[in-house]
Amino acid sequence: MRAPQPQNPLRDLNDRRLPRVAGPCALVLFGVTGDLSRKKLLPAIYDLANRGLLPPSFALVGFARRDWADQDFAQIAEDAIREHARTPFREDVWEQLSAGMRFVAGSFDSDEAFAELAKVLSDLDRVRGTNGNHAFYLSIPPGFFPTVIDKLRTSGLSTNEPGSWRRVIVEKPFGHDLKSAQELNRVVDEVFPAGSVFRIDHYLGKETVQNLLAVRFANTMFEPVWNNKYVDHVQITMAEDIGIGSRAGYYDGIGAARDVIQNHLLQLLALTAMEEPVSFSAEQIRLEKEKVFSAIVLPKDLSRHTVRAQYTAGWQGGEPVKGFLEEDGIPPSSKTDTYAAIRLDIDSRRWAGVPFYLRTGKRLGRRVTEIAVVFKRAPHLPFLATDTEELGSNALVIRVQPDEGITIKFGSKVPGTQMEVRDVTMDFAYGDSFTESSPEAYERLILDVLLGEPPLFPRHQEVEMSWEILDPILDHWVKHGSPASYEAGTWGPEEADEMLERDGRAWRRP
Repeated sequence: MRAPQPQNPLRDLNDRRLPRVAGPCALVLFGVTGDLSRKKLLPAIYDLANRGLLPPSFALVGFARRDWADQDFAQIAEDAIREHARTPFREDVWEQLSAGMRFVAGSFDSDEAFAELAKVLSDLDRVRGTNGNHAFYLSIPPGFFPTVIDKLRTSGLSTNEPGSWRRVIVEKPFGHDLKSAQELNRVVDEVFPAGSVFRIDHYLGKETVQNLLAVRFANTMFEPVWNNKYVDHVQITMAEDIGIGSRAGYYDGIGAARDVIQNHLLQLLALTAMEEPVSFSAEQIRLEKEKVFSAIVLPKDLSRHTVRAQYTAGWQGGEPVKGFLEEDGIPPSSKTDTYAAIRLDIDSRRWAGVPFYLRTGKRLGRRVTEIAVVFKRAPHLPFLATDTEELGSNALVIRVQPDEGITIKFGSKVPGTQMEVRDVTMDFAYGDSFTESSPEAYERLILDVLLGEPPLFPRHQEVEMSWEILDPILDHWVKHGSPASYEAGTWGPEEADEMLERDGRAWRRP
């Protein structure tokens, strides 16, 4: 009888002494000339390489309508990396990475361009050792998805070779309503199997968002109070201090609700409200999120519990800024929302009677994303009314960005001879507690794609359920009136404050 072979502990998936490193592969970036590629994707790829998480046999192929040679693409990538990368620039890392960079010029509907792409990838398999493993990143407007997907099919690039894989990464927005999302899902699913489709929501790649699950399920002190017996309401805010910039062509007609609430904020809501999964596998996490989406109930009166608005001229960062309708490329008659606030309820035993307030907007007070779980006031306070007049509600605030961490707000006695109770905070900050900085969300997500690990990627059911929630609100806005207005640099329109006042609540100042 043959003796059992000794097992290498460093190959054990449970062993954390070695990081997860992607295997040989090539990543094709469609839309490589866009802002997303330049500011996020290319720096994230370099940061992964700099951290030793990409193999020597990694290749990067850019695809765009530019008359560039490979060297031109490499120079553009280097400039973007030097400006936006999180980790220091190292020549040895760059030389290794740039040696596997190629560029294919052509339009998305060109058979010749895709034939050239197939040739380039075949050549990389041979000289770079990518082994036929190819990922296609669609960082392009959604209108081009069907064209590119079809060309990948007809050119044979979507077909798996034995012992290799093909994956496609789809950047948001995934459709502009339920019907368009269903059509896009149908197009993608006809070419790529469900396990090979990765729909990007970069918020799910953020450390603080993943930590939300750790805080809830790795501790015993939070989960017992994570329900309607103790929680009064939940506020989820994503605020930006910038305007639309040069994105008028994209943003007009899309708006804040479609751009942010449909994906980012509804995903944050699902992670906040979900039940504990059986395991942290992709399947189980997705099932629990889908349960939340199926239980969401819209307000009966959408006029009272939803608000949309546009920013007007004002002051931001000590400088005068233009209003939305004055931005270049925006028609004066545009009704596109730059601010959106909605109330949602979850019809479940855990959350019945607890409203979830979601808001997002541009040109607000400052850039911040946070989840605030606001608890009920104590049913009885054995103090004089004057002792607690400055005491607010307890709250647990998950700061998603930019100041990553968690704050717990509670009441404490003020030092002195009098009994006076005020709010104080207990703060956890990533920068103070850990020696390593949080990776960019795209670093985690790109690595997960190359490893074939999907827990942080929503599947098509989640996308469609999100549109089913948002579509009635968007339809209501189209049929009823015009957007409200708010001055740039403030925290939104008065109508949003009134929306919460009707419920006896107020927005937190982040």
